[in-house]
Amino acid sequence: MSTTDWIRLAVLSLLWSVSFILVEVALEEAGPFTVVWARVGFAAAALLIYCAMMGMRVAITPRLLLTFVAMGLISNAIPFGLITLGQTQITGSLAGILNATAPLFTVVVAHLWGRSERATPAKIAGVLIGLLGVAMLIGVESVGGGTMALWGQLAILGASLSYAFAAIFGKRLTGLPPEAAAAGMLCAATLFIAPVALTLEAPLAALPSMGTIAALLVLSLASTAFAYILYFRLLASAGATNTMLVTFLIPASAVLLGVTFLGEPFELHHLAGLVIILIGLAVVDGRVLKLSAASGT
Repeated sequence: MSTTDWIRLAVLSLLWSVSFILVEVALEEAGPFTVVWARVGFAAAALLIYCAMMGMRVAITPRLLLTFVAMGLISNAIPFGLITLGQTQITGSLAGILNATAPLFTVVVAHLWGRSERATPAKIAGVLIGLLGVAMLIGVESVGGGTMALWGQLAILGASLSYAFAAIFGKRLTGLPPEAAAAGMLCAATLFIAPVALTLEAPLAALPSMGTIAALLVLSLASTAFAYILYFRLLASAGATNTMLVTFLIPASAVLLGVTFLGEPFELHHLAGLVIILIGLAVVDGRVLKLSAASGT
């Protein structure tokens, strides 16, 4: 990759890592669905303004509209909701580690759903190794954290599974400008989340503190809207395989940020689970195996 691509990768990993911290800060005053509503709503508005300023025009057909609705559900509303709900029970650091399993689920979904990308033995081995790391984390955490901690972790894994379906289904939007595709998804997600937040919570009852408002704005504008633009540009210039490297950086960055700025605990079994998951990701990615084979020839 070029130097610009590496910079984009590093910034993207930081933006997505800090989202776990921002969610944790916002949850101190706002309900989980209110946090998600603000995140997708402000991000959708920002991307719509960006598309208008860039002169992007997209013809909305019934098929495209249904695709936006589906992607808004499985790429934004469901995973953002599950992650935020999960973080009411577990730390942002642990959520960041568990969220790194998305590429592992993607291997399975891609193999089973339409068989668009057959799973190789190396990918299957990587998935099994990664799931071993997840099992280690959940097993140890559940003993000391109780039932609610278990449900919190399962919610994060559910979000990762939703991301896997979105990664496969999202190929239907590859013909659109990336910013327009993201804007369409986020608009649909906003419409999904708004009635849930208004029914189950009282997001408009009281104005949150400036700290919470700032966290929500950074979460939506930087970690969602700008991150989507950065992600799609990286995808176009570096390719999907290179873009996948971000999954190696996010969990480590999320842990570092959580421990440093929020004083979150980070124990030995967290490190062990993280290392095993990263090994699984490395096997799925294939670079390590290719480098090893090349060095041995």
